[in-house]
Amino acid sequence: MSDKKDMASLAKDTVIYGASSIIGRFLNWMLVPLYTYVLERSADYGIVTNLYAWTALLLVILTYGMETGFFRFVNKQEEATNSVYTTAMTSIAFTSALFVFLVWLFRYGIANGLGYSGHEEFLVYMAITVSCDAFACIPFAYLRYKKRPIKFALLKLLFVVLNIGFNLFFLVACPYINKHCPQLISWFYQPDYGVGYVFLSNLLATALQTLCLLPDIFAEHYNFSLGLLKRMLRYSLPLLVLGIAGIMNQTVDKMLFPYLNPAILSSDPTATVNSELGVYGACFKIAMVMMMFTQAFRYAYEPYVFSKHKDRQSVEAYADAMKYYIIFSYLIMLGMLVFMDVLKRLIAPSYWEGMRVVPIVLWTYLFQGVYFNLSFWYKLQDKTKYGAYFSLIGLVITLVLQVWLVPKIGYIASAASSTVCYFTIMLLSYFIGQKQMPIPYDLKRIGLYTLLAAGLMAVLYVVKFQFGSMWLTMGVGCVLLFVYAFVVVRLDFPLSGLPVIGKYFKK
Repeated sequence: MSDKKDMASLAKDTVIYGASSIIGRFLNWMLVPLYTYVLERSADYGIVTNLYAWTALLLVILTYGMETGFFRFVNKQEEATNSVYTTAMTSIAFTSALFVFLVWLFRYGIANGLGYSGHEEFLVYMAITVSCDAFACIPFAYLRYKKRPIKFALLKLLFVVLNIGFNLFFLVACPYINKHCPQLISWFYQPDYGVGYVFLSNLLATALQTLCLLPDIFAEHYNFSLGLLKRMLRYSLPLLVLGIAGIMNQTVDKMLFPYLNPAILSSDPTATVNSELGVYGACFKIAMVMMMFTQAFRYAYEPYVFSKHKDRQSVEAYADAMKYYIIFSYLIMLGMLVFMDVLKRLIAPSYWEGMRVVPIVLWTYLFQGVYFNLSFWYKLQDKTKYGAYFSLIGLVITLVLQVWLVPKIGYIASAASSTVCYFTIMLLSYFIGQKQMPIPYDLKRIGLYTLLAAGLMAVLYVVKFQFGSMWLTMGVGCVLLFVYAFVVVRLDFPLSGLPVIGKYFKK
């Protein structure tokens, strides 16, 4: 049997870290409606989608696996905490500063290559923002290592609040003030700057969050070790390959779309492509609830796995964690599909045509989460090269499907290519991992929930397309959600085991 106390500890950490992650991501997620309703054109949100895709890739490059490397080495008894911490931080600080300098130096050429000539400052904003984020990943990892989830959560939420506040100020308050009393803000506000204020808001929020991390940045006695850095890089650099391929599997669709979409042949290709990319990007964000759960699970699960590596019973705990992850992922997916007609009203009607990609993206996030949970066998055995292999295979699949299908069917292919990618590497990681580090996953129960969820989704879609009534679809959907929850409670989640309220249910 798995260690129940360890699973309870995992659940507690998931609640603390997950609350900040889910609340924070949800609040940031709510910026999407703001952008779709406030920005002048969907093409403007296409610019946001495109540049943030590049930002995600750059963040992986600038952290080059050091976050995971920090957890790996700081849990080794022969390594001093302060040495691991300050060495990792010094390395990322240097490379991040170098990156900002290079972007500033070549900003005009980069802007021309990306199609943003005349807005070179967007790239500088992005460079400073992503560099601060890369540097902050080590202090945040340090807070997780020191088991200080409250401060971690508060600082993460601080960024979200600041980012939302600056966005509301520049995109909502300033236009109102400019209309009624322009002299108050004319010294800094430009009415036609539009989407530029999205990037400026992010920069300001990130800078203030980094300043708040200063006490933790200097919490340990400085002890840089070149020898330790070399060992950390040997461990972490394969993760860079993994990370680049992995993040490109998530974002390459938004980076390549402007070059693959048939609209590039139109009379106004930039506006048309950016408009379609904006529609796709906004609807893609609707499915972020699944990603929120995956990230929340990761915050608590990664330190837990490394700390329990020497526990002989840990493999059963990993198996339990996988099962419960899949159970709740299906619940989230079902809930989103049931209330899809409500969710779409969060974005402007001009974006609704892209909602057909949401179910596809939900499956992508599910497979991505399962793949992440499977990936610990090669991290624990220091065989990170396998992760690089899997991600590269996935990237090849994504690129081939993108190049082949996007010119034919547009952004539907962009979404589907990621689903096929993660499904494939999920299977590869499972079968190879079971040979390298066998884990007794409860495949029968997982298969049962998969069939149950798929069957309930099929019923939901039959009702939706047969009758076309939003209210009938949601009514039937609520019944289906109850059926799924009932099965989960009966088989794997007895209410009597819940904290506080469990005593009110019979065992």
